[in-house]
Amino acid sequence: MGEKVLIAEDHESANISVRKTMDDLGLPHIHAYYCDDALRMLGLAIKHNEPYTLLVTDLSFEEDGSPQQLKSGEQLIIAARLLQPDLKVLVFSGEQRPAVIGRLFSELKIDGYVRKARHDAEHLRAAITMIGQHRRYLPEGYRESIRHLTDTLTEYERAIIRQLAGGMLQKQLPEWLQSQGMSNASLRSVEKALHRARTLLEVSNNQQLVAYCKDAGLI
Repeated sequence: MGEKVLIAEDHESANISVRKTMDDLGLPHIHAYYCDDALRMLGLAIKHNEPYTLLVTDLSFEEDGSPQQLKSGEQLIIAARLLQPDLKVLVFSGEQRPAVIGRLFSELKIDGYVRKARHDAEHLRAAITMIGQHRRYLPEGYRESIRHLTDTLTEYERAIIRQLAGGMLQKQLPEWLQSQGMSNASLRSVEKALHRARTLLEVSNNQQLVAYCKDAGLI
């Protein structure tokens, strides 16, 4: 891994776990309780030509009466990547819904996710090691959970998503479906199928749908 790690975490117990992991790996680290402070520290590090290489952040930050512009880990990640596009990001959170985790990978392009749970220190070490090797770290059971979630996708929907992933435009899908001998080849049928898939996987557009399925290893 690199030389500097920034930890954004407002819960002391979780913070201790992350700090110990950094100490075990011999990685210098700095801590911020607020997202605004974390972003400011990133900016100062860049200004002094000593940028952080990894941001470890929670998703949820409790309000304590101190005014903050950035109120969540997702907002911090977006702002941090605008400031430093090559910054590696590891999310350390209690969130366990596959669809939410999937969006973090497909939309925010995070490099790893570790869920706060028993033995999370072990998973943190594994995640940081993999990220240091320029590899993504997927949480334990994530692919299986996503596969279970997408079991309800029909083969028709899967075929459409595969074609979109291959570069086909949505308006070209009816002609392709007709060439495959499928009866439900109208544009309306395609739109309904894609809407259902997006709703199931909790994504807002087709680009996110394709990225989600790719990151989950489904296509």
